[in-house]
Amino acid sequence: MTVKTGAVWAVDIGNNSLKALHLSTERGAVEVVGFDNIQHGKILSGAGVKPGEKIELVALSLRNFVSKHDLSKDEIIVSVPSQNSFARFVKLPPVEKNRIPEIVKFEAVQQIPFDINDVQWDWQMMTEAGGSEQKVGIFAIKNEVVNSVLEHFNRENLQVDYVQMAPMALYNYLLYDRPDLVKSDDQATVVLNIGADNTDLVVCTKSTVWQRCILLGGNNFTKAIADAFKLNFEKAEKLKRTAPVSKYARQIFQAMRPVFTDLVSEVQRSLGFYSSSNPNTKIVKIIALGGGTKLRGLLKYLQQTLQIPVEMPDSFKRLAMGSGVSPAKFHENVCDFGIVYGLALQGVGLGRIESNLLPRSVARSMAWTGKSKYFIAAASLLLLVSLLCFARTGLDKLSYSKNDRVRQETSRIISEATNAKNKLKEQEEKGTVYEKMIKKEFELFNYRNVIPVLHETILSALPNENNNPEQRGLYEAFAKGDVQAVLDIERKKRKQIFITGMSVYFTNDIESADFDEADLSKRSRYDISGAMEDRAYDEPRDRGLIRGRDLLELTRGRAYDATGKRGAPAEPKKTGFVVTIIGYSPYENIGELMEPRGSEDDRSRWGFITRLLHLDELAVDGNSPFELYKKTDIKHFKLEIHEVSYDSKMPMGIGAADVRYKQIKGKKSDERILIDPMTKEIISKVVVLGSDGKPKLDERTGKEIYEVNDRWFILNAKFIWKDAPESPEEPTELIPGDIYGR
Repeated sequence: MTVKTGAVWAVDIGNNSLKALHLSTERGAVEVVGFDNIQHGKILSGAGVKPGEKIELVALSLRNFVSKHDLSKDEIIVSVPSQNSFARFVKLPPVEKNRIPEIVKFEAVQQIPFDINDVQWDWQMMTEAGGSEQKVGIFAIKNEVVNSVLEHFNRENLQVDYVQMAPMALYNYLLYDRPDLVKSDDQATVVLNIGADNTDLVVCTKSTVWQRCILLGGNNFTKAIADAFKLNFEKAEKLKRTAPVSKYARQIFQAMRPVFTDLVSEVQRSLGFYSSSNPNTKIVKIIALGGGTKLRGLLKYLQQTLQIPVEMPDSFKRLAMGSGVSPAKFHENVCDFGIVYGLALQGVGLGRIESNLLPRSVARSMAWTGKSKYFIAAASLLLLVSLLCFARTGLDKLSYSKNDRVRQETSRIISEATNAKNKLKEQEEKGTVYEKMIKKEFELFNYRNVIPVLHETILSALPNENNNPEQRGLYEAFAKGDVQAVLDIERKKRKQIFITGMSVYFTNDIESADFDEADLSKRSRYDISGAMEDRAYDEPRDRGLIRGRDLLELTRGRAYDATGKRGAPAEPKKTGFVVTIIGYSPYENIGELMEPRGSEDDRSRWGFITRLLHLDELAVDGNSPFELYKKTDIKHFKLEIHEVSYDSKMPMGIGAADVRYKQIKGKKSDERILIDPMTKEIISKVVVLGSDGKPKLDERTGKEIYEVNDRWFILNAKFIWKDAPESPEEPTELIPGDIYGR
């Protein structure tokens, strides 16, 4: 996408202000020829600001902007917030170029987590020149988000030409302005844009981008001050901005401390999830942008906690200042201009992401308006041709009688054309062969849903309001996030099981398959004083991500020699899945919660494992597609239970790290512990402290007394896939490598 005039206005309407940047490439370099940063009359997401008032505040800012700048000559590109947005990069199978749009549309319907009719979406080829893989980026955002932004411009009679998501604009900014930070896909740089209402976290590599919207921003700090000092929102905002010079600075920062912790914890959790999903990519730096970066101490706290260098740019490296632009005033707004800089780069054709989420009806109307002059020219030409045709008709009538021989020759040619058409029809009737080939290609998708069904089947056996109705109130309170209602029930009496990791892989011979918990037992820890520990989200290992062709070929039961040809049929074997589950429970008797003794005939007393033994009875139709395999054989079923403790043997994902303090020999000392992320209760094995903060000692041995809280478990099991497809009766040739769908 490149603008026609060589210049573009980029506009970003935030909760605090309207940011605009006017870029031009007319003189051979990217330079700023205009900019503006107009503060709204009030913060749009502030307390007491009603929807109608928000619309009027934005309208006033837009009118102020239009009155100061001429927008009639250049095109306009605007941003939409990251909430309800979607960006995903997928690899396409090797297909012809003209089939790519069809395949992309199919992938979009599968990947986008909303109804395709409720979103504006676009796609872009992301394959590097000379690359062997065909990779596309799919971008989408809900219609209501786009329409609400465009409505502001429509009221001011401003024509928007392009719409882009804010995270993609930040990605364009980083790739153009800081190419030294995104040299490859092995190293990633994070752009953290801290706004008034939320924070955009964008992980950038050379060819991919990953985004997450964190629902915390500058307003959360303001609300914390307002609650602590019993102030209204406006006064609390003023107090936040003047905190460094206030005589109550210590109390102000103490009030904001929980928000500091929550924001950094969410960033840490997001980066941990990305790292677990992309183990070969290392995060090397964080670029901090947005108004929230001006909060004193926030960036230092981020760097100390995450142990990743954090940089707040004071200028843009590759951006020149045009004549009439004040560099000093522009640099005061650098931290607020990351989004509009990326938008403008896309507008002048220098952005890596070029998708346009402008509604198709609007784009079509603009296209027809731009072509009106061509229609007028075409109509004039048509009129001229018509007049010439009338003149030609008179001449043709005179020569008709002279061209009898020509007409005979024409009849002969038409006859030959008819024969050729009949032969073509005969060839088209042979299309049955091609239909079989097409059907074979679509067999790839026959078994794509089996893994989600297995996950749902296992999770349905956990304690919940249906399986344990006596604690229905606990599960409902937990689902609503009602912490106090959860705390009203003694922790060791809560019949809950939290799954923190699950590994699933397919096997064609369940009897000989081995367990492997290595991928779920990894743990990442930062040994930084005062910093929170990160437990990254867990993802199933690669062989658990079963592709359609993998299941299609593996379930055929054929052996392969070194040439890729199928040999003699293998012996019939049971097909299924090997599952490793890691989790923990606060219940004091976790063994009873798993499999109570003597409960086989009493469904109301069944535990988690007991239900896995009765999957057919749990299924709605009474016929589950899976069956637990040889539960009594330790080779095929194994359960290990351990105490939750703060040590390197703990699997990642169990609890959140924290610190408590105790008195040792009269000095204050910290003790690393694990807490429940929701209720903040201690879940790890800890030393019992007295009212004076000192460890309690056993009167007989003189040793410290420990209290065991939660227990964690690792469950290895195998499930027979009862509906697995049968092997084909006749062997066929197989191209080497085809078993992996490549």
